[in-house]
Amino acid sequence: MSSAETINSATSWPSVRVSDWTPTRDTLHMWTQVVGKIRMAHAPLLNHWWQVALYVSPRGLTTSAIPYRTGAFEIEFDFVGHQNST
Repeated sequence: MSSAETINSATSWPSVRVSDWTPTRDTLHMWTQVVGKIRMAHAPLLNHWWQVALYVSPRGLTTSAIPYRTGAFEIEFDFVGHQNST
């Protein structure tokens, strides 16, 4: 095996069939929509709805701080620990 083949096989992504994770994809899609609606209701409107975007975090996705009354909260999808947290 050449060194290029070794590097390619070590860094390539595994094959994932859509049918193997369709229920997970659909559930994640639903929860990201719910979180987006929560953020849309509490964050000030920005051009092109930028205030509802989810951001990549070290553990998954996060909303960053969402203003609420006199404070703020954050919602994170923790893909490492397999949980949602606020």
